[in-house]
Amino acid sequence: MNNFFLLNHNAQRVTYNNKLINSLLKMKNFLLASLLLVVSFVQAQTNDDFKNEAIEFIKLTGATSAFDAAIEQLGATVPAEKKEAYTKEAEGTLKTLYDQMADLYMSEFTQKEIKDLIAFYQTPLGKKLSSKQLQMTQKAMMLGQNWAMGVRDVANKYQ
Repeated sequence: MNNFFLLNHNAQRVTYNNKLINSLLKMKNFLLASLLLVVSFVQAQTNDDFKNEAIEFIKLTGATSAFDAAIEQLGATVPAEKKEAYTKEAEGTLKTLYDQMADLYMSEFTQKEIKDLIAFYQTPLGKKLSSKQLQMTQKAMMLGQNWAMGVRDVANKYQ
């Protein structure tokens, strides 16, 4: 009888220990899942901040005026009575473009580098560069085209 009592008591202790271990494992899994969720949230928040900073940088470079000019130029043939609807829809596509451009910048620059670029573009020199960048790029493209035509003439001379 004494042995039976000891066996029963030991069996209860083993059952209790198994339940305790199972509870601890469930708690561990819950804590691990919670930690992963928090890390994912922090990472997502960091990525959102990074993307917003990249978009801010893109806008500081003068891209907004270039995009506005492109929308206006591309819509030049839209009839006046449809111009407002066209402009609204065309401007609605800018968010996607900014997101894609931000992804591009995020793949090439660190978040700190983007912050440093933002800081530069907020200086007087950065603002000057931003205000002149579009027209300088257009002029540089014309220079490049003229140069390419000259090189083409050189190539034709040797054919």
